[in-house]
Amino acid sequence: MGMPGSGKGTQGKMLADAFGYQYVSTGEMLRHYATHDQVERMHKGELLNDQEIITMMEAVLSTSPDPNKILLDGFPRSIPQAEWLLEQINEDGFTIDHVFHLDVPLDVVRARLLKRGRDDDAEETMTHRFDFYNSITLPILDFLKQKNIPVYDINAAQTPDEVHAEIKPYLDKA
Repeated sequence: MGMPGSGKGTQGKMLADAFGYQYVSTGEMLRHYATHDQVERMHKGELLNDQEIITMMEAVLSTSPDPNKILLDGFPRSIPQAEWLLEQINEDGFTIDHVFHLDVPLDVVRARLLKRGRDDDAEETMTHRFDFYNSITLPILDFLKQKNIPVYDINAAQTPDEVHAEIKPYLDKA
């Protein structure tokens, strides 16, 4: 987990390759499973509701060859999504072994986002995404800690290789 530009995608792909995990990006999930109506709403700047995201995640998880070898990038993004994910542990018997919080200063993230130059990285959009992350997504970390899920803060202001080296020992033990 981490705010936009924290390196979630980069680390997710690196870790999936290094450990043989299925990499599930919420962005890729939306591109594959969103309906035409949902895509239109997202292009207008609307967010999909929790149930819409959960329905898509159910589809992704149901096709996984090994539900204990999945690396989630960008999910959960809200407490209701986190609650749903924890229910799946009880119902389907899979576990959440690690949550990595890629912590990075706002000025570093802004510079990264401006450098990559995607359409959704405009200044106004970035501010909205940061506000959403701080108010809706960041509280998930405390919620998960209260549920005894291990959450590790990782210094994501480092280079991608340094961040990977900081995360890797946790997975080596798994």
